[in-house]
Amino acid sequence: MSRMYSLPGLALFLVVTLISGCAGQSASSRDKIQRALSVNTATSVEEYVLGATDTVKVSVWRNEDLSIEVPVRPDGKISVPLVGDVQASGRTPQALADDIESSLARYIRQPQVSIVVTSMGSHEYTDRVRVTGAVEQPVSVPHRAGMTVLDVVLGAGGTTPFAALNKSMLYRRVDGEVVAIPVRLEDILNNGDVATNYAIRPGDILSIPERNF
Repeated sequence: MSRMYSLPGLALFLVVTLISGCAGQSASSRDKIQRALSVNTATSVEEYVLGATDTVKVSVWRNEDLSIEVPVRPDGKISVPLVGDVQASGRTPQALADDIESSLARYIRQPQVSIVVTSMGSHEYTDRVRVTGAVEQPVSVPHRAGMTVLDVVLGAGGTTPFAALNKSMLYRRVDGEVVAIPVRLEDILNNGDVATNYAIRPGDILSIPERNF
């Protein structure tokens, strides 16, 4: 039987699958950890890539009748006057603008097109940060620049009395691979040692296991 998922449901399904695959995973190699910790934590991408549910404003210079504001459809396309359907999902705003300019050149002389992203819905779930395991309230929250491990733990209401704090793990996807980064949460919370109070990146998952009794 086939399964149908809404966008939020699919995002949750992928996160649960990722966590399940990571459960019990040992720390990654030192080289992989260093590489994961060296990536930019302010954003998840170097360039914004459009996706379904984003809304873009297409402005054609000196042609207001061709300028529109439209959402990217579930099929990844937008409809532009004269041009018709144009693939938007998976492309940067500049690449989309260049494509529309090329298509409009058949109808108007030297078109100049600019794309402004007015709503960034496609990254609502991919850019969230999750905290799971032995916390008072597992959470999924929007990423904010400057977030640290301690910030997201406090945002989850703190840890439970059964948490194995120094066995916590931060999971970060880098170049298509999930890197497991050890976090010594006991040292952060109770000893003032913030060496592993790492900056959080969009898409990170912090997992805090329970103690084995």
